Amino acid sequence: MPPVTGRLRVGVLVSGSGTNLQALIDLCAMPGFPAEIVVVISNKPDVLALERAARGGIACRVIAHRAYPDRPSFDGALDQALREHEVELVCLAGFMRVLTTAFVELWRDRLINIHPSLLPAFRGLHTHAQALTAGVRFSGCTVHFVRPELDDGPIIVQAVVPVLPGDDEVGLAARVQAAEHRAYPLALRLIAERRIRLIDDRVEVLDPVAEVPALLNPPDLPTHPPPGR
Repeated sequence: MPPVTGRLRVGVLVSGSGTNLQALIDLCAMPGFPAEIVVVISNKPDVLALERAARGGIACRVIAHRAYPDRPSFDGALDQALREHEVELVCLAGFMRVLTTAFVELWRDRLINIHPSLLPAFRGLHTHAQALTAGVRFSGCTVHFVRPELDDGPIIVQAVVPVLPGDDEVGLAARVQAAEHRAYPLALRLIAERRIRLIDDRVEVLDPVAEVPALLNPPDLPTHPPPGR
């Protein structure tokens, strides 16, 4: 877990539109919130996420992966930039590069990611297509600490959404994305407020958690008499 020295200094790595970044920016803008985003780094220039960061008065960096001969040198540039900004926690928010094991271990327990499925189910790409093909009744998203294996690591927060009749990838993706915008800020809040701890590579929430009622999909329906009675 990152040390606490005043407000937690957060760096966000992005590659695209930055909707989850915006959710984190809005959270950190709340009066008295104990974390601040000090730098947003993109591996692509001219993406909307950088515009969102600039509007929020946040330092922006572009570290183009194509400018480096291999992944270790690119990850080294990322690490250097994060350290220059004295980052304590790194959030991956739509960052479409696989990080090397060396980078992940350098930032172990200080590097989190959001994935659009209920891990450990449906790792990798095309998660919504995977969920629809499998015929699951629920999907969702997962915020987790990053480990070297793809889409692996201790789970911090999960959000669940129903898969509805007639869903396609676009409809399910929109429902999951709306859940992401709640789950990622909650995960950052739990870390910034020191309300979780890692025990044997599992996340324990320190505050009591209210019991969550069971969810059914399709919902439980009233019983009807058989036809003809």
